[in-house]
Amino acid sequence: MDLRQLQIEQEPWVDHNFEPGNTRNPARAFKPLLGAVEEIGELAHAHLKSLQGIRTDQDHTAKAKDAVGDVVIYLADYCTAMGYDFQECVEGTWNHVKTRDWQKDKVRGVTAPKN
Repeated sequence: MDLRQLQIEQEPWVDHNFEPGNTRNPARAFKPLLGAVEEIGELAHAHLKSLQGIRTDQDHTAKAKDAVGDVVIYLADYCTAMGYDFQECVEGTWNHVKTRDWQKDKVRGVTAPKN
């Protein structure tokens, strides 16, 4: 599944469960945005407890993986609300980021364009 397909499948699910007739509405975008932030907190929590070696009765790896998936799903919902193509957002940014070379340019990560 690609991000575009996730967004397509997720929209009717959100519409059915939470936002009937209102999924493509920037005014509701704060809801999935807050959800994504909450899940980042859960990811950080799982990572920290794993590093600390505490709460060993919990599967920190499973919790972290679940949080990563939830972040992506919430971001797909955010993009739907805003009218963004999630796949396009990620691909466009990645195409820019992957050109950076922090080893060659420690200040800006920029390298001379290739001819």
